Amino acid sequence: MSDQRVGDEKKKPDGTGHANSQEGAQELTANLPAAPGTSPDPVVVGERHGMFGATQGGDTSGYGGLQAPILFPGASTRPYGGYYDEIADHLERALVGGTASWAEAVERVTIDRGEMTVFVRRQHLVVVARTLRDDPSLRFEICTGVSGVHYLAETGRELHAVYHFLSITHGSRRVRVEVTCPDSDPHIPSIVAVYPATDWHERETWDMFGIQFDGHPALTRILMPDDWPGHPQRKDYPLGGIPVEYKGATIAPPDQRRAYT
Repeated sequence: MSDQRVGDEKKKPDGTGHANSQEGAQELTANLPAAPGTSPDPVVVGERHGMFGATQGGDTSGYGGLQAPILFPGASTRPYGGYYDEIADHLERALVGGTASWAEAVERVTIDRGEMTVFVRRQHLVVVARTLRDDPSLRFEICTGVSGVHYLAETGRELHAVYHFLSITHGSRRVRVEVTCPDSDPHIPSIVAVYPATDWHERETWDMFGIQFDGHPALTRILMPDDWPGHPQRKDYPLGGIPVEYKGATIAPPDQRRAYT
């Protein structure tokens, strides 16, 4: 921005140069990138209706008319604060000269609710996981868990796998790694070869969400019976009408349940 433009913005109709200065500053910064160390506005990915997502009747909570946006945190900008900058710097340096650079492997970084999340492209997950484990400046020795999330509104990125890493060497530092894949191609590389303890975690994520972890030594169901159809924690899984095994009962679909209106 030129000095001339700034000077012009400071000239107000009343000649004082002070009136409406706040509005002028907002106009100047409205379309600028987020300042270092701050996070941009959340990204709206959809809208939630009702308290529990039920849309076909049977809502007895009184919140059937509730509408709320579904927000994801925007990409954070450096400096992130705390030890998060060190993790990013060390990971970026460690990936130099490997099969994928930081720019190729990492989509974005978010700092939200006191957690650092590194979004990694799925084809580079194993390389990033091995780097987090083996690089002396990182040394995330433990993967404490793998979980899944299903976002129907994220077209082409509906399924998410979330990994939680812990570094004992560096004072219990923590970092989350998130990987996405589409419903039409639900494949993510397995990291069991790097973190053997993720064996059962990946099986559970496959069981509940249908994410296929390529290279897993035995990707079979772990909670549901082997012949169970579908994956119960997906958002498009039916809320009723599914036979309850061992009891011979069924739970009616929402639109057939009794409504208290």
